[in-house]
Parts: sequence; C-alpha cells; structure tokens
Amino acid sequence: MRTPSVFACASAALVLVAGALTQRSASQTAAPNWPQLTTELRPAESFAGISDTQIRSIAVFEEAGKVLQHPRCMNCHPAGERPRQTDQRRLHQPLVVRGKDGHGAPGMACATCHGGANFDPSRVPGNPHWALAPASMAWEGKTLGEICVQLKDPRRNGGRDMAAILKHVTSDSLVLWAWEPGAGRAPAPGSNAQFGKQLAAWVETGAHSPKR
Repeated sequence: MRTPSVFACASAALVLVAGALTQRSASQTAAPNWPQLTTELRPAESFAGISDTQIRSIAVFEEAGKVLQHPRCMNCHPAGERPRQTDQRRLHQPLVVRGKDGHGAPGMACATCHGGANFDPSRVPGNPHWALAPASMAWEGKTLGEICVQLKDPRRNGGRDMAAILKHVTSDSLVLWAWEPGAGRAPAPGSNAQFGKQLAAWVETGAHSPKR
C-alpha cells in the first residue's frame, strides 16, 4: 500500500480548513434578531372580539407579519443586492446579485439554476417567475410597521391599490410557492388562504399599521 505523500496530506488538510472557514463564514452571514420560525397562524375570525377596529386591524396585520417576516418571503426581499437562502437566511451561495430587473446579472440569471419547479434531489427551489422583489420593496432589517407602510405605498409597491395587493398575495405563483417550498425548507406559516383572509380583514378594518 502506498503511503500518502506529504503534498496529498497537506492538500487534504487545506480542503478541511477551507470547508470549516466556509461554514463559519456562512454562519456569520445569517441575519440576526429576526423572528423565530413558526408554523401556526391564528384565523382572521379569532380577532373579531376586539371591538376597536384600529386595534383589531393592527392585531390582524401583526399575525400576518409571521408570513411577511418568514424566510420564505424575507429571503427574496433583501436590503442589499444579494438574496438570502435557507431557513437561517444566509447570503446566497454561489454569489449572485439582483441585476437590473431582479432576475440576476448577465451570465448568472436566476433561471440558470432555478427552473420552473422545485428540484428536490438537489434541493434547488424553482418557480417560472423566480426573481428578487424590487429594491423598493426591500423588507430586510425593517420593523413590521415599516413593512406595512411600504406595502401600502403605491410608489414602492408597483402601483398597487389594496385590491391589487390582495390579489397579488393570493394568486401570484411565486407568493404561493412560499407554502410549497420543497425539500429542506420550512413553508410559510399556516396556509395561503389563511394569509389572504388576514390581509382582507386588515384592509376591511382600515389597513392600519403597527407602530414603527
């Protein structure tokens, strides 16, 4: 049996060190102090006992915020030019950037790796419209109250009024993907139907925002 050369041993050691440094770097890029993952959503009807409509509106939106601030949504609403990934919200690896239209840079478009559907064998998520949210809709690092104001602002939300917002969150296939994210990723809390009812109840009670 041949004895491994010094160079082979050194190369193996370098691989192990590089792997450890990569894992450490990935852990350091996880966004701190974001809400803990949750799987449950209270039904919109459960807030009916709150007589003050403004307080009820805020309470319903705060419950819906469990979806808005979940990794399945937040990872694609980054503050910078790079998306995040995994339930730990690490910066995307390999290095990719938003690009001009949110679909990646030339030569490294999102569709290079992300197909029209999830590919579970390699745990690569997919959707026909895979892309980052517009920079004007960056949520990372913002309070729920700030996200609420942003969501209602037609200058930042793509010119949508309340009816269009409700349609977007209940019919857009990339939003719906958050509840069927494929292997290795936690789905958004509750169901899309529950989330839609919460936002509808929020709108019906005045679409009030939590304090920022």
